[in-house]
Amino acid sequence: MLIAEPDVLLEFQRKKLPGFLLASVRGVGQVDLQPCLWTGMLILAGLWAAGWEIGLFATLGTLVSTAAAHLVAVDRSNIALGLQGYCGCLTGVALVTSLGGHPATYALAVIGAVMCTMLLAALTTLLAPYGLTALTAPFCLVSGIMVIGAPSFGRIWHGAPRAVSSTTTGDRALSWHDLWHAFFTNISQVFLVDEWYVGLIMLVGLAFAGARVVLYAAAGSVVGIFAAWALGAPASLISNGIYGYNAVLVAIAMGAVFLTATVWNGVYALIGAAATTGLTAALTSIFKTFGGHTFTWPFILTTWAFMAAVPALPRFRRSG
Repeated sequence: MLIAEPDVLLEFQRKKLPGFLLASVRGVGQVDLQPCLWTGMLILAGLWAAGWEIGLFATLGTLVSTAAAHLVAVDRSNIALGLQGYCGCLTGVALVTSLGGHPATYALAVIGAVMCTMLLAALTTLLAPYGLTALTAPFCLVSGIMVIGAPSFGRIWHGAPRAVSSTTTGDRALSWHDLWHAFFTNISQVFLVDEWYVGLIMLVGLAFAGARVVLYAAAGSVVGIFAAWALGAPASLISNGIYGYNAVLVAIAMGAVFLTATVWNGVYALIGAAATTGLTAALTSIFKTFGGHTFTWPFILTTWAFMAAVPALPRFRRSG
């Protein structure tokens, strides 16, 4: 979730409402750590293509969290770059896919988006001394708590959430269909969507952010597929992107955002992408015991660990 486009703040300050809307669109792109306006627009288009409820809740969450940041006077350049909208976006999608599009879910999405803004500020303050960013941790905390607690409340819980376990045993080999399907769904599963065409739209959006970004997204997807296959993960779950989406995020974060463009840093990023695949299975097994969801925790923990190690590893260099 880093910076680009130096005139973004000027645009936000001068245009007010249009600037707010553009900042919200950038917030969608910041889920994949990119402030590029075209990236945000295409990713949002992909979410609407996945279904009107997913698109609506993603939009609602992004708008509310961005507005909340504005109301509490968060730094304007931070808002303009979309850094206050991405967790609200993911929270909206997580709630509608877990709880369904009921009236209570709309209220929870609004409350969750506001809480994401508050938690983002808290985590940013706590992590700053260590040179780390909050990433999607506010989304994971807010959505995780809401999803776990929902069955206790009759006005919120309406039945079966959409859940997928990574502990299912597989009984077939990976097919060509599984491979190409997984390549694209690894991109869309970042937003909890398992449609390959949505991943394709999002990958095109990432291409607008630059060649380095889209190449690392693609490489992360391939590494996620290979690591999951090497570990013996079920073909159906690999095909649906369950094991690869965190690898995509790690590859983009370390390969195209937080580290400089060197061969060693690229290798380091892809090692992180492979590591997060194994962590996905472990965390899913842990969360399954109490009805939780893995979300993007593997990406967060892997990136924090690998980036925290950089100062002690002279071979690698942070960007900026």
